[in-house]
Amino acid sequence: MKMEYKVSNEDLDQYIHKYCRDITQLARLNRFDPITGRDEEIIRSILILLQKGRKNVMLQAPAGVGKTALCVGLAQQIVAGNVPEYLKDARVIELDLASMAAGTATISEFQGRFIPLVKGIAERYHDPDLPRFIMFIDEIHQIMPTCEGSSYKGLSEVMKPYLTVGDIHVIGATTKDEFRMYIQVDPAMDRRFQKVFLDIPDFGATVTILEAIKKGYEKHHQITVPSNMVDVIVRLTDEHMRKRYQPDKSITTMDGAMAKHVLDNGRGGELSLDAILYIVSAETGIHAEALIDRKTLKIH
Repeated sequence: MKMEYKVSNEDLDQYIHKYCRDITQLARLNRFDPITGRDEEIIRSILILLQKGRKNVMLQAPAGVGKTALCVGLAQQIVAGNVPEYLKDARVIELDLASMAAGTATISEFQGRFIPLVKGIAERYHDPDLPRFIMFIDEIHQIMPTCEGSSYKGLSEVMKPYLTVGDIHVIGATTKDEFRMYIQVDPAMDRRFQKVFLDIPDFGATVTILEAIKKGYEKHHQITVPSNMVDVIVRLTDEHMRKRYQPDKSITTMDGAMAKHVLDNGRGGELSLDAILYIVSAETGIHAEALIDRKTLKIH
């Protein structure tokens, strides 16, 4: 028996196109670097999504640690077919709250864009012939009514009925402090999610991540990054960029250093130490020569 929907397929596709990023489709097109070091957290998220009751995931970690990357990793596993039948061909879509709010004059107008999207996803949940939708909401604390200054506050009240009956899958991402301040104080919202904590990668884990993704950056910049330069990048960012977190600060430093190398030397060759020191110096205000002993590559 063919199911009839209040939100048509055409309308739902339009809402997804306008207000979401289809992470699974982008993964299928190989738009992302390989995600490494998060296998355990991805498995934990899959286990939560498979459950009947509290089947929504709350990722908790500081900015730059890789909450969005975990969703990319999940999408890559779906595309590769490395998930149970329940999640086969599932679509991981990231809700773009800024796009959804753009041009709206009132909260009700903003919510009027969200309601058909979530309703269309929810009513398809019970169709056994359709893949699951997994909605990713970054900075999910911003949808809570108590988050003053947020353009999206109160959206949680619209979502609660769908979370309560279990017709949608949501992966939310926030920090521990923001979860405690805005979400944990709402028991109805809190109990619909299970928490997955993402640890900050240590030196070895960060090196492994950079080694795994550097091929994509080498292809883009058309220069190579020797392993000893990867070590230098991670050590320098660990030592001198204390207010930012791994792996984001090492990834952005590597990318910037490669751009600086191309600017100075053109494409080809290996990433230079001078380019790395320039980027770290620009970020920290520490003179390049004060950062490292060139003879031993020892971090100061």
